Amino acid sequence: LISGEGSNMIKLCQSMVGDHPARPVLVLSNGPLVGGLEKAAAMGIPIQTIDHQALSANSTAFEAELARILQEDAADIICLAGFMRILSPSFVQLFHGCMLNIHPSLLPKYPGLNTHARALAAGDRQAGCSVHLVTPELDKGPILGQESVPILPHDTSDSLAARVLVAEHQLYPRVLRSFAEGPLACL
Repeated sequence: LISGEGSNMIKLCQSMVGDHPARPVLVLSNGPLVGGLEKAAAMGIPIQTIDHQALSANSTAFEAELARILQEDAADIICLAGFMRILSPSFVQLFHGCMLNIHPSLLPKYPGLNTHARALAAGDRQAGCSVHLVTPELDKGPILGQESVPILPHDTSDSLAARVLVAEHQLYPRVLRSFAEGPLACL
């Protein structure tokens, strides 16, 4: 699931080849004009969009359509890759134990938004990223993997974000493979 350019989605899909136990079955966006959809289509991966703005008055309808599509496409593992929608507890419970997310901080530090600015403001020496299981509480699910990135003396939010993104591109495919090789409790 994506909401933007899909750089993590691309790295995940590129990793799912050869003896990898998973294959991409669908890339879905919550907006029709995101660059990641075109990139997924160019990779031969089916794409779909549910425009959350068209359904903004009814988030239940958005999530019902999302669940219908994911179940129809037989998605065993759902990877949130820059998906900028908070999902309801009932939706998360529907896919309990099989929905992963990448977050640009070393959780439990800095859940939510503005992670890089918060790490800089706190004077942290390390930042990084975390892959975790999605649970009803935002960015609080069990951590499946983390990658640290040093904070440099002259870092800005943008320069730190760029280095953390490189770490995300390495971590998420590694964690997905490990997760897919294990017993899936959601199946």
